Amino acid sequence: MAEPCSYQLYITLSRNAVIRVGALGRHRFSAGEYLYTGSARRNIEARIRRHCSDNKRLRWHIDYLLHHPAARVVRVERSILPECRLNQASVGEIPVPGFGASDCRSGCGSHLKYLGPV
Repeated sequence: MAEPCSYQLYITLSRNAVIRVGALGRHRFSAGEYLYTGSARRNIEARIRRHCSDNKRLRWHIDYLLHHPAARVVRVERSILPECRLNQASVGEIPVPGFGASDCRSGCGSHLKYLGPV
């Protein structure tokens, strides 16, 4: 059986927020549920643990969102599908163009999607 190579974080943002997302600058995030799709070439479980940790250096776009006190990971799903294929198969609106997709070559537009209010 194939090992997971990608994952999706279901994130709840309990209130509206303006968050600086690294080089992408400040963006307004509506309260509600978000879906972030990522991958790890090695040790996917360590990557997921890092995302869910409160004690980390802000490195990736997702770190800035998860660092906000109103943000909380509520569910994690793992997949054998490649990151971009999994992302493209997911519903939702793009809240911040380029979020998590700096190195995307598949035209995803963003690896973060807004699923709507909770």
